[in-house]
Amino acid sequence: MKIISWNCNMAFRKKAEFILKEQPDILIVPECEHPDKLIFKNDIAKPTDLFWFGKNQNKGLGIFSYSDFKIKLLSIHNPEFKYVLPLSVSNNEIELTIFAIWAQKPQNHDCYTEQIWNAVHFYSDLLNNENVILAGDFNSSSIWDKPKRIYNHTNLVNFLKNKNIYSAYHSFHSQTQGKEIASTLFMHRKIDRPYHIDFCFASKNLIDKIKSVKIGEYENWTKYSDHKPVTVSFEI
Repeated sequence: MKIISWNCNMAFRKKAEFILKEQPDILIVPECEHPDKLIFKNDIAKPTDLFWFGKNQNKGLGIFSYSDFKIKLLSIHNPEFKYVLPLSVSNNEIELTIFAIWAQKPQNHDCYTEQIWNAVHFYSDLLNNENVILAGDFNSSSIWDKPKRIYNHTNLVNFLKNKNIYSAYHSFHSQTQGKEIASTLFMHRKIDRPYHIDFCFASKNLIDKIKSVKIGEYENWTKYSDHKPVTVSFEI
């Protein structure tokens, strides 16, 4: 199974052909327009299933299946955590609990991590499931930690670790949070403003089945978005 997360920087209908060359089974797309606006060229593969959430029809969170996986929003979804979506993603062989994420900035400060921090505590019991994945644009990094702020990135990573959930990129490539070699965002598409803020976290049983973890190259993706795709392939 190959899962890809890519903040497309809007207008996904014009960019789908490029990410679909990576042959995802499940594709998570922050800043994606409403499905009614997704008019693809005839030669572009159509998703077998999809779910979209958002208030702005030009800029929401889309989850697409390009395989036999079916996508369903779980009834436990709390609208307070708008863009932390708990989903059942399943086929005849396996059922996954996938949290599709596009972190939003709170009204009273600039720490995007707060929304995810509150969400993972609300969904704490769900995180005890065996096949859990959290993937998307977290807008978060340990380089922005404030020690007195409980909902900083490092505390989020540690909370997930206590649930036996780990970052695929950091586990597979033996990287340290905040000291990543590969960057997933180049602010304003400038090569001298790199950050690693897009993640795929997974349960330990899935981490043990990873075949590869790849981050898109700056040269290949900057013309389409300020974010680079995060691709994780599992042997399941």
